[in-house]
Amino acid sequence: MTRCRVLAVTLSITSALALASVAAPALATTSAKPSRGQAAAGWLARQMTGRSHFVTVYKGVSYPNQGETIDAIFAFAATGTASDYAARATTWLEKPSVLSGYIGNGTTASYAGATAKVALAAEVRGLNPASFGKVDLLSRLAALLTKSGRYSDHSSYGDYSNAFSQALAILAVSRKGKAPVKAVNFLVRTECTNGGFPLYFAQKTCVSDPDATGMDVQALLAAGRKLAAQRGLRWLAKTQRANGGFASSASAAPNANSTGLAGEALAAGKWARRARLARNFLLGLQVGCSGKASERGAIAYDETGFSASTAPDATAQGVLGVADAGLAVLNSRGAHSGAPRLGCAS
Repeated sequence: MTRCRVLAVTLSITSALALASVAAPALATTSAKPSRGQAAAGWLARQMTGRSHFVTVYKGVSYPNQGETIDAIFAFAATGTASDYAARATTWLEKPSVLSGYIGNGTTASYAGATAKVALAAEVRGLNPASFGKVDLLSRLAALLTKSGRYSDHSSYGDYSNAFSQALAILAVSRKGKAPVKAVNFLVRTECTNGGFPLYFAQKTCVSDPDATGMDVQALLAAGRKLAAQRGLRWLAKTQRANGGFASSASAAPNANSTGLAGEALAAGKWARRARLARNFLLGLQVGCSGKASERGAIAYDETGFSASTAPDATAQGVLGVADAGLAVLNSRGAHSGAPRLGCAS
């Protein structure tokens, strides 16, 4: 199980920016032949259970995977495709049992990262996060903001909030106005001395993490903290491999998930050449016309090749790096229905 998948499952259990927002997403097109990014999103759509959501199977039992489903919504918006799949996914997320099973019931349990991610998904879909599934997600987030500025979980299971939780919350709130200064200041204070940002807070040794830095940079740009964001971008540039890829702090080899997150941050920060290198690495992982028909269009997790267990996560997060689509401005306006396929002769 990849680390990004572990993060998604953890959220389900407990849990630029000057770029102008445009009417049509980055890779939307009316041509008969889809772009490679659109083909990747099309492959992802066809993997959904009931054409509406993803599940995680553990010991033979299927559990709803709200986090991965939201990642797919982002991928569809970024490529201007599969709007019908995104609409069904949104309706699925609004189901009371699905929503509360992810963000908590709001009384005995509330999860910051999950709540923020759903709020961001609602905003990307053009919906009101203050009344999503009859829940005011922004009020929930406000209640989870502590005196220190950290967005923290409220649960008998403990607090599993991390850099993703903080960044997602700042992004979601920024899209509807202005993020609380203390929340942004908290995030800035977590910066390591080398300019990167850690995944986990309050560690004895600050360890910069590409995934966390990619998310935090986008949040800081959205909040107008350009200097801190630029320090993060410089650290990302230093850690980028010669082939354009990024490796997570837990692995040596570059992978699609980390590269997708870092790539979209570089694009949001207008580091165009670095973003292009990341995009080329991701496209190099895509299964082409020489691959099995059922795998064509997917983005493999790493250079070892396609794996059914990791490709959905890798494709969802990799597409954002291919599309250069920052989360702060991502929207689904102008997206087309259908799941495009890679243009192959047979």
